[in-house]
Amino acid sequence: MKFRAIAAWLLIVISPAVLADPIERVEPPSWWTGFRHTELQLLVHGDDISTWSTSVDGNGVSITRIEKGDSPNYLFIYLDLSDAQPGSFDLVFSKSDERLTHTYELRERVPGHVGTYDSSDVIYLLTPDRFANGNPANDNIEGYADKLDRDDDYGRHGGDLEGIRRHLDYIADMGFTRVWINPVLENAMERASYHGYSTTDFYRVDPRFGSNEEYRDLVAAARKEDLGIIMDMIVNHIGNGHWWMDDLPANTWLNLPDTRSVSTHARTANQDPYASEFDQSGHADGWFVDTMPDLNQREALLADYLIQNAIWWTEYLGLSGIRQDTYPYPDKHFMAEWSRRIMQEYPDFNMAGEEWSPSPAIVSYWQRGKKNHDGYVSYLPGLFDFPLQIAMQRVLTNEEPPWGSVWTPVYEMLGHDFLYPDPMNLVIMPDNHDMSRIFTQVGEDVDLWRMAMAFYATMRGIPQIFYGTEVLMSHPGTDSHGALRGEFPGGWPDHERNAFTGQGLAQQERDAQAFTRKLLNWRKHATVIHSGKLMQFTPVGNVYAYFRYDHDDTVMVIFNRGDDTVEFDTARFAERLDGFTHGTDVISGDRVGVTSTLKLDPLSVLVLELE
Repeated sequence: MKFRAIAAWLLIVISPAVLADPIERVEPPSWWTGFRHTELQLLVHGDDISTWSTSVDGNGVSITRIEKGDSPNYLFIYLDLSDAQPGSFDLVFSKSDERLTHTYELRERVPGHVGTYDSSDVIYLLTPDRFANGNPANDNIEGYADKLDRDDDYGRHGGDLEGIRRHLDYIADMGFTRVWINPVLENAMERASYHGYSTTDFYRVDPRFGSNEEYRDLVAAARKEDLGIIMDMIVNHIGNGHWWMDDLPANTWLNLPDTRSVSTHARTANQDPYASEFDQSGHADGWFVDTMPDLNQREALLADYLIQNAIWWTEYLGLSGIRQDTYPYPDKHFMAEWSRRIMQEYPDFNMAGEEWSPSPAIVSYWQRGKKNHDGYVSYLPGLFDFPLQIAMQRVLTNEEPPWGSVWTPVYEMLGHDFLYPDPMNLVIMPDNHDMSRIFTQVGEDVDLWRMAMAFYATMRGIPQIFYGTEVLMSHPGTDSHGALRGEFPGGWPDHERNAFTGQGLAQQERDAQAFTRKLLNWRKHATVIHSGKLMQFTPVGNVYAYFRYDHDDTVMVIFNRGDDTVEFDTARFAERLDGFTHGTDVISGDRVGVTSTLKLDPLSVLVLELE
């Protein structure tokens, strides 16, 4: 007995120490074979992991290089996957006489898994916390400070991915074909975390919205309804609750970490031929706000990490597009490489960047194919057409034009389309999650709202409609962003009004919903709107007309912005009306003669399929 005890003691002493696995994270958590870019960066995080030696075992994978940061708790392992096959392999970590392994999975890419969007689509923009609460059990999660508070405009209200999934049929029935979802990655922030733009984990869905698996299931369910999902991404900044902030991989990963100077927001410094370096860095390196640390994308390790993150979510979910937040704020040369790498892997993919400028000269700078004065080359396919939105807002709010018609701002803005390499790939919108809702903008005038909806449904580009616009959601008397992102009627059990079923809606709201449904479902099959040419005529007084046409079809869209009935001669439109005698209004079904005169009611629009 005494001999057995001594032997056991000796075994413990002379055997290699059994240590707890020091690896806390490996990111990306998985990858795929078959990409054109065959080098993969793995971020490995764990206690003193940089002091361990690393090798790989199996599956044709080899290490090309290993980089270390300033923190001993990170390793950046670069792998060559050019000969790798789908399956798993082991990362082997050794230290003295200790050895541990981490199994890593390489998956096979599924053809057709990743979609796209184009001008045949209409995008429905959702703020997930405010659309529908499908799972009340995740409203509050232990360890997350920002708790449910539906009385607070900036509090969490409980909407989630499950709420979206349950109502995909409604979205599809309305005529939408793509869904842009505001960010759902983890935002472990003290306040206003519902907003989603303060990422604290690039590889984790916030558990108050659901899980990575639920996000993937949502995309799959959407595809069954002929809907594609567009993911909202942010590479400019993170939230100050990001897990990196307690232990930065390298001291160079943040811009201005000591002063936290806020960006000048002087975005034109990117294009200004006279800009100083001081002003360029003041814009690009400044923090968006004090709670959003600005990332230094000039740091090569961070740049690789962010690019791979976008590709990982695209492949993991099977996305149909990306919306990139604050596009001109990160390092612009990084953004060129970010867009190039994504388009290299997905040549038919589509992405839109946010450049909130009233000038098409500024916005067009970022679009793929643009020959810029400074030689800057972008690979970004699309952008949001803020210049056109601003011009249309001036028309609808009857802001005094500098000359000519009330429609002059829109007419002239479209005349600047020669600046864009591809104006058809601009996302056009009456509003979004960061500005007053369109029904509020027009003073809750339904006629003006109808004009806006008809304009964006028939204009060149890709329409985007903010959730609730179809039932006249509004926020009179306040510009609070929390208020404009209100709860969608019917998204919570205690709502008395339900836009999904129509129960409790006012007649005006039901009529608006029916108008939207009919207009968008008509557009879904109107190929002349998807890809036809555009011809506009100089507006006269309160009347503005344009045509969408191709070899087979012609649609005339004509507006009367005035308060009086207008009757006018159609002879000035002869080059587009030649051979046509009537048009059918796509909303009312009425046949309208177009050979001599047209009569327009006050504050009205006609969308005529010409015969």
